[in-house]
Amino acid sequence: MAQLPALSAKQVIKNLNRLGFVRLRQKGSHLVMLNPKTRSRTVVPIHPGQTIKKPLLQAIVNQAGVSVEEFLGQ
Repeated sequence: MAQLPALSAKQVIKNLNRLGFVRLRQKGSHLVMLNPKTRSRTVVPIHPGQTIKKPLLQAIVNQAGVSVEEFLGQ
């Protein structure tokens, strides 16, 4: 099992887009993304200059319903 690195919000959004997620809505610094096929929904916090740490990134991966390897593209 691959280790999750700390990623920027931009990288997380890019990975989710690759997995079929689209932007549903955004309010302030929180972007809600939806996968139309699986109806999975996840929220990505967008805070400039900060990375998304491992515990929150693991929660995003779990909400997306994919494995860490799929999320990282390995």
